[in-house]
Amino acid sequence: MPDYLKLKKSNCQNCYKCIRHCPVKSIRFQSSQAHIVKDECILCGQCFVVCPQNAKEIRNDVPIAEMFVKGECPVAVSLAPSFVANYPGATIETMRAALKKLGFDRVEETAVGASVVKTEYEKIIKERRQSVIISTCCHSVNTLVQKYYPEALPYLAHVLSPMQAHCKMLKEEDPELKTVFIGPCISKKAEADESPYVDCVLTFEELSAWFEKEGITVEAGEDHTEESRARLFPTTGGILRTMVCDDPEYTYMAIDGVENCINALEDIKSGKMENCFVEMSACFGSCINGPAMDQGQRQPVQDFIAVNKYAGKKDFVVPQPASEELKHNFDYISLYHLMPGNIEIEAILKKMGKTRPEQELNCGACGYNTCREKAIAVYQGKAEISMCLPYLLGKAQSFSDTIINNTPNGILVLNESLEIQQINAAARKIVNVKHTSEVLGKQVIRILDPRVFIDVMQSGRGVRDERVYLAEYGKYVDQTVLYDRNYHIIMCIMRDVTDEMNEHLKKEKMGQQTIEVTNRVIEKQMRVVQEIASLLGETTAETKIAINAIFVFIILPFLYKFPVVHYSRRLKLLKRSPMLAA
Repeated sequence: MPDYLKLKKSNCQNCYKCIRHCPVKSIRFQSSQAHIVKDECILCGQCFVVCPQNAKEIRNDVPIAEMFVKGECPVAVSLAPSFVANYPGATIETMRAALKKLGFDRVEETAVGASVVKTEYEKIIKERRQSVIISTCCHSVNTLVQKYYPEALPYLAHVLSPMQAHCKMLKEEDPELKTVFIGPCISKKAEADESPYVDCVLTFEELSAWFEKEGITVEAGEDHTEESRARLFPTTGGILRTMVCDDPEYTYMAIDGVENCINALEDIKSGKMENCFVEMSACFGSCINGPAMDQGQRQPVQDFIAVNKYAGKKDFVVPQPASEELKHNFDYISLYHLMPGNIEIEAILKKMGKTRPEQELNCGACGYNTCREKAIAVYQGKAEISMCLPYLLGKAQSFSDTIINNTPNGILVLNESLEIQQINAAARKIVNVKHTSEVLGKQVIRILDPRVFIDVMQSGRGVRDERVYLAEYGKYVDQTVLYDRNYHIIMCIMRDVTDEMNEHLKKEKMGQQTIEVTNRVIEKQMRVVQEIASLLGETTAETKIAINAIFVFIILPFLYKFPVVHYSRRLKLLKRSPMLAA
């Protein structure tokens, strides 16, 4: 199947909303990205509608339509009757005027084809060709039956959809004509690719974007055409409202929404329904709530009123083709699903932490209705074990608790009211608290000075590795305080450094004592030195006096006694005498 509906990978945010709303679970989630399983998709477009990140996009066929209008062949538009809901106040004439500005040659209402189709439905009931008759206007419903409910294939009305019936009529008038259907549906693109009568399909979103690019505005107008009852088709029960349902043997019902259609198909499959005509539409509210309506125009009550008001009371005046000309066969489309046995399912559930039946919460957070459906999807490669929210939360909490409870650091978590939200065993040991329940939810002032937490919260600046003495507990801690504005919490991490600090103080005291002892020893030694110096000083003085006396009284007279000694030598000897020098 071509990519009628694609995914913008960069926008997917692991929300699983598309899986939850996909009625056939045709979405594979892998490597944190959602992927549409094309072969299983029925193109109902619910994933496109509900995606909060706008991650899905519809194939844009405007370039094909632009090529057609610029070509040599005439181009006709088959306009779905739901246009009055998408373009408030518009009529077929104002739409025709706007579309011709884009280059289209003809603009006709698909409701003309719808009138032909409803008449054929009436013939099937009148001739009682089938006990159960399922309308075949909605291609998503037809695809649902073809892929998932082959037992109900005989009950599909073998009739062309209004789109194909109308485009067939247009091409019969002019075989060279190119036909472009414009409506609110994604699945019509797939139907057109399978049809020889429809050359291109545009959604209302595509048309609106094209109008905006060309600066074209759809004007409001008035329409009083009475022969236009088939304009009711895009509303729930609209097909039945156009039909003459006068066979009392038949029951007539309208069902909208894929889930409701599935329930009805289950009943048909089990043989619980007979002699009934079932109008089925994949969209709640039918086509006026189609996935490709402009997002700003989703107003179901006003849209219904607009369509109801626009429709006439009589049928279009149009020749009715023979039944053979409207016949369409629907073939079974086989899907291959690798199904696991109970052993494989149990093994996958065990990996998700679900070892007992009561652990299978069936919460639907992963997008699947039950844990076992999720396990089957994992086996088929469409889901990952990590998609289980309770599993992820349990794993994260277990991992977090293991780290917090086993770290040697004390951890304290407060809210902005300074109430204790979490405290681990190490923190309890620091502040002498035996049980968490004693302080949980209480003000932090009961165990710690709150000033640092207030300062950090007011300033927004954290404190890192600040050494604090907790006098009440006789402990030293290196304290880190952080404030998370996003989650409105204050976290305190305390590393107990009491032993380290005590050892440091002990060494510091020993050092001080050593210095004091050293000072005393030095002081004593200095006194001894001073005493020795004093004694040495006295001895030196006495020696000096004795030497001078010897020189004066012995040597000097001797020199004068021998005159042969040179005068200068005697003078030198005299100068050497300490006493004379003095």
